[in-house]
Amino acid sequence: MKNNQNKWLSAAIPALLLHCSIGTVYCWSIFSQEIADYIGFSKGATEWAFSFAIFFLGMSAAFLGNIVEKDIHKSSLIASICFACGMAGTGFFIYYGGTHQHSPLALIGIYVCYGFIMGIGLGTGYLSPVKTLMLWFEDRKGLATGLAVAGFGAAKAIASPIMQAMLDNLGDGGIYKMFLILAVVYFLMMFAGHLLLKKPSTWHEPQKAEKGKGMMDVIKSRPVTNYIGIWLMFYINITCGLALISQEKMIVKCIGLAGAAGIISTVSAIFNAGGRLGFSAWADTMKDRNTIYKLIFILSIAFTAITIVTGGIKNGEGNMALVVLVLGLIFVVNAGYGGGFSNVPTLLSDHYGMGNISAIHGLTLSAWAIAGLTGNQMANWIVDHTGEFMEVHGVSVNPAGYQNVLYVTIVLYILALLISFFLVRPPKEANTK
Repeated sequence: MKNNQNKWLSAAIPALLLHCSIGTVYCWSIFSQEIADYIGFSKGATEWAFSFAIFFLGMSAAFLGNIVEKDIHKSSLIASICFACGMAGTGFFIYYGGTHQHSPLALIGIYVCYGFIMGIGLGTGYLSPVKTLMLWFEDRKGLATGLAVAGFGAAKAIASPIMQAMLDNLGDGGIYKMFLILAVVYFLMMFAGHLLLKKPSTWHEPQKAEKGKGMMDVIKSRPVTNYIGIWLMFYINITCGLALISQEKMIVKCIGLAGAAGIISTVSAIFNAGGRLGFSAWADTMKDRNTIYKLIFILSIAFTAITIVTGGIKNGEGNMALVVLVLGLIFVVNAGYGGGFSNVPTLLSDHYGMGNISAIHGLTLSAWAIAGLTGNQMANWIVDHTGEFMEVHGVSVNPAGYQNVLYVTIVLYILALLISFFLVRPPKEANTK
């Protein structure tokens, strides 16, 4: 009984405290327009803060993975401090921007605080509990990592209504007050997670001399194309997910559900979190964890293809069957997007072992960094340069543009499926079963 308690107190609960805090980065759309209005810049100018946050999340994970590997207490403390300071700094520069309208200093300060400083907190906070979870839940690694990463996905659904209520009730300057208050709240949550997080006493962390091999040597222990395949699958899944998710709100309005956009956003966030937990727990039952990626890509291809053939987005308004189909596409892509995240560390551990898993996982998260800069922008370019904008119930939408995004994502999903079959070979253990 003691060990079961330790699993939750030393791994699962601190992982949720960390991931439920940093996962609120995905609440950006809730307050991005308010920030732009308050400091006197366009929404497009402020949007780069979110792109920078995702970019530095991936890059800090890639470059700081070795720190996480050596000392989870140091990395989780860095995460707590950087995330909270980034939020507080963002609040300060929003306040400054409100008193100095159109100030480049305010905009740059938000980029630095929300993008760079918070991004470091995001990367180290995301990585810190993952290996610990896999060590405590050795027989159900997928379930354990899925639980934590589901916290990252569910954070948006939990925090969005709270943030909206704060914006509505904090009066003038509510946008910067919200950031300052949440900086304190999330620091306390993450610091509690930092204090609780610890590896099993039975786990002996190999020292450099004992490991014998560095991260790159471990990756090269299998055909390098194997790791490249995993990285590309992860990158494509995120790029396609972000391409659709970034247009989700307008697609929902396009098919005549503008009044339910908030509810649908919450449901899609639940699917995102559910995919993280469900797909990873399901993968625990499989000999080759890569099978789950094949299923994710096949489901995504099927729903995308049907939506393309039926013109679901263009023809959806007033047609309940097509509305259900488009919603199905949104929910399936969200679930697959989440499932792709939660299965990466366990897939890597099956292929390369646990010795360098934090460093290898961190390097793989560089795919997230690059996808964070390409997914949204690709979809925005297609929508801006193809199709035609029109008024639907007073909202300007581009049905053909959103539909055209699907032509690109289905090609990428098919490429990812081919990679999963031909580049990512079963791990050695699976071959012996």
